[in-house]
Amino acid sequence: MAATESQMLPLGTAAPDFTLPDTENRTWTLPDDAPAILVMFICNHCPFVIHVREELARLGRDYGARGVAVFAINANDVTTHPDDSPAKMAVEAARAGYTFPYLFDESQAVAKAYRAACTPDFFLFDDDRRLVYRGQLDDSRPGNNEPVDGRDLRAALDAVLDGRAVDAAQTPSIGCNIKWRVGNAPDYFG
Repeated sequence: MAATESQMLPLGTAAPDFTLPDTENRTWTLPDDAPAILVMFICNHCPFVIHVREELARLGRDYGARGVAVFAINANDVTTHPDDSPAKMAVEAARAGYTFPYLFDESQAVAKAYRAACTPDFFLFDDDRRLVYRGQLDDSRPGNNEPVDGRDLRAALDAVLDGRAVDAAQTPSIGCNIKWRVGNAPDYFG
């Protein structure tokens, strides 16, 4: 299992807008009235995502109830990774208990706009839609026996919701690389 780190989009970056379909073919865009927006790049097959999916579901329930707009986006090439197809995304969302929209970025343009590199990759924006956190969920990785508790991301979410500054010392997320279509890999890796 090859591991790729987050590209750490600069703090203060404006949230890139998107219009993407979910697993039920409803279209979603970023809201203007949320106290925070969490965008997570995930997929169905990645061992790093499978390892944390129960915590992702808990985050969705816990922070969705507090008004946070939570979105998961799958940008993988489904021709090379058919287990990440929208039909299978719907099955995964139900199995994992995701209460947030699970969106499909077929063109991979949204992943590029966010400089997403891995699954999972997390981007938290404040109520001004400015990036305040991009980093790991917590210290847990498959096989390292650290608890999956979302500690780092939860601390950032709590700070935003409480009107406090988010600690700028942030550890990159790590996971499987996004599966780019042939010839579509972004230039931010080189």
